[in-house]
Amino acid sequence: MGSAQYLSIFTVASKQQRQANFDNYWEFTQHHGGELLEADKDLAKKRAKLQHFKDNPVKLRTPLSNPDLFYRNYVDMQDDPKTLDPMILMLTGMYKFARHEWVGIKGAWDVVPNMANSHSVEDKISRVHLAEEFCHWRLFDEMLRTCGLTDIEWQPLSPVKEWIYEQFPKFPGFLMDSPAFVTELMGVTYYFYLHRLFDTLLADEPEVRERLKELLDEITIDEIAHVGQRRNFIGPIGMKVSKWLVKPFYTLFFNDIPEVGQLFDVKQMIKDGEAFDFNEVPDYMIARSWIPSYCKA
Repeated sequence: MGSAQYLSIFTVASKQQRQANFDNYWEFTQHHGGELLEADKDLAKKRAKLQHFKDNPVKLRTPLSNPDLFYRNYVDMQDDPKTLDPMILMLTGMYKFARHEWVGIKGAWDVVPNMANSHSVEDKISRVHLAEEFCHWRLFDEMLRTCGLTDIEWQPLSPVKEWIYEQFPKFPGFLMDSPAFVTELMGVTYYFYLHRLFDTLLADEPEVRERLKELLDEITIDEIAHVGQRRNFIGPIGMKVSKWLVKPFYTLFFNDIPEVGQLFDVKQMIKDGEAFDFNEVPDYMIARSWIPSYCKA
């Protein structure tokens, strides 16, 4: 893939370009996830895909040697993370990342207008977007189950963090749009690092390695589209703010998940976020995802 194929995600776009891209994204999302099953916070195609994975399970050839280490540290880190096996760190980190996402979308679901009361394309997109995020949480749950972790409970964050997540969607767009965009970008950065880690840690577990990649791909392909969709809300000044926010947001968020700092180079993750331009995204993901027209060279 040539480096000139895509432009920076921080490329400035006019209001007219962004409106046209909202319409284009809405058309994409109609086909991508299938019918919105609003009462279940689900999408028809996503539900069927998850069911396919559940109907065709794979499991580790060699089970986790000490799953109790996972259960002791997955909600809050009890042990020194430096003493934990990388496989356990990867799995507890995945839970914590998904838990943040889950808490955030729970708070937003009750604030964003339901489809019956969504009168603009942007409101309709936001409703489907949240349903996709609930699907991602279910896919993460399936990833952990694939590794034999079937006794997980999805627990709330601290009352203060829960309150912050509940308030965030109520902010006006000029305050919310840049942070929302940067959190989507942060997700894509984390997923690419996680994808590579599967190759390292699951070299002797080819079936589980490929299944985890398949499950993560379902999330990443959506999230690549979400990066473009969230970027669509932001004008020129907001883009400068967004780029400035990458470093403090990545730092703050990943500091809350100590596993990330043990497994990955967070400084490099920040650089990757600041330089993001879709050129490193594999072709098979591009084919199933969505990129704003103004980010195409």
